[in-house]
Amino acid sequence: MVLRSPRLSFSSGALVFPGGKVDPDDALHDRREAAAPLPERESELPLRVAAVREIFEETCVLLARERRSGALITPERASRLESRYRRAVHNGEIGIAEMALAEGLVLAVDLLVPFARWITPAHSPRRFDAHFFAAACPSGQVPVHDGIEAVDSVWLSPRQALADAAAGRRPILFPTRANLSKLGRHARVADALADSYPVTPVSSRVVQTADGPVLRIPEGLGFELTEMPAAPRQRQVIDAPPQFSRIPPCPGGGGGTSRSS
Repeated sequence: MVLRSPRLSFSSGALVFPGGKVDPDDALHDRREAAAPLPERESELPLRVAAVREIFEETCVLLARERRSGALITPERASRLESRYRRAVHNGEIGIAEMALAEGLVLAVDLLVPFARWITPAHSPRRFDAHFFAAACPSGQVPVHDGIEAVDSVWLSPRQALADAAAGRRPILFPTRANLSKLGRHARVADALADSYPVTPVSSRVVQTADGPVLRIPEGLGFELTEMPAAPRQRQVIDAPPQFSRIPPCPGGGGGTSRSS
């Protein structure tokens, strides 16, 4: 997980999974050969490419295969690509598809397992349709935060992350905690990736209880954690049902847009 810079306008200072907005170029357009195999659902392609790109930008990990051999790239190859391209991709000077084609690679979008989908509540000033994927870090590649959007990084188990958040040692928002509880059902990476997760759009709401206001999501969606006390600034929010139809699924950027994590 990475710690978002306190200078950012969204989730500043929070410990999160790497991710970010879907860029128009993530749809690949006339560069579809840069990713393989392509997902069955056309709408997933920009989300998966965005996830591969954001992981590369924020952690220097690259999910890619050599075009000729079909083998995952070696850690040494990934390191050279990071040194040459990561900042340029981050700055928009070159697209990740252009990088892949120039280097004889294909983006390994098939390694991503759809995991969860969160839509910010209707009352939020900035709205996002966030799609989450799970993937195993390629053997030998070492995640390192970029020092720009992510100012720190840590490798820890879901259970430890949740314990640290509950004890106030790490700032983790409710959606991330819920995702951690879902991921934490498994002790092994292989088991987590083999799970068939229900990916139903979910949005939290503020509910008044005898113990005070809580953030709550529906049960039965695979999340072990379904509520937690609302932060002071959330307690004054008037409860409103989520309105999913107002938000485009992909691609986009800014308020009311798509994100891939």
